[in-house]
Amino acid sequence: MVAPFPAPRRPLDAALPLRRVQQWYEDELGWATASGPDGVRLRTGLRFDVLEIPADAGFRMLRRCDPRSPVALNGETMQLLVAAGSAEEVPGLLDWLEWGDLPLDLVAVGAGGFIDAPTPPGLAGSQEAAVWVRPPEPGREVEPVLPALTSLSAVSTWSVAGGGGGAPDLVRLVDTAATHCQRARLRRALHVPTRQPLAFS
Repeated sequence: MVAPFPAPRRPLDAALPLRRVQQWYEDELGWATASGPDGVRLRTGLRFDVLEIPADAGFRMLRRCDPRSPVALNGETMQLLVAAGSAEEVPGLLDWLEWGDLPLDLVAVGAGGFIDAPTPPGLAGSQEAAVWVRPPEPGREVEPVLPALTSLSAVSTWSVAGGGGGAPDLVRLVDTAATHCQRARLRRALHVPTRQPLAFS
């Protein structure tokens, strides 16, 4: 499922100078931003796309992801940065991996889209603002470590964490994300509250 322009979720704290946030992304990272009434947003499809999955699934798969690849948390949604252009490939990959018919709560945000800008490291935002779980590093190009679609020969040798020495593989990342989304969905469906209300006839 591809969502090129998802609805805004939680803006940064109004007390945090929005221009300071915008400058950090533009000057320190070279990322394109947009500002509006809901705060600063990051443009996707230029330097990166984003794979959004439920946070409970995301935290369980983090250890399988390259620790150099930026990851953000926006409320109950984890956002994994992937190579620009990857969002277009996700629906086809899910079909090819035989996940296409299942509701996975997995969304790809690509060209023309935006995500809320997470609070930059070292700045204090509101408790509801998006935050970095694994922040990008100023001065380091992000593209070489983002999961990307590789050749089919590389799929068999590279791991999600980039065992072949290059960027992590998008196919394995999408398969891992889909697996954890499905498991998280099943856990939520099977959850039984510890206290049931009494029924009176």
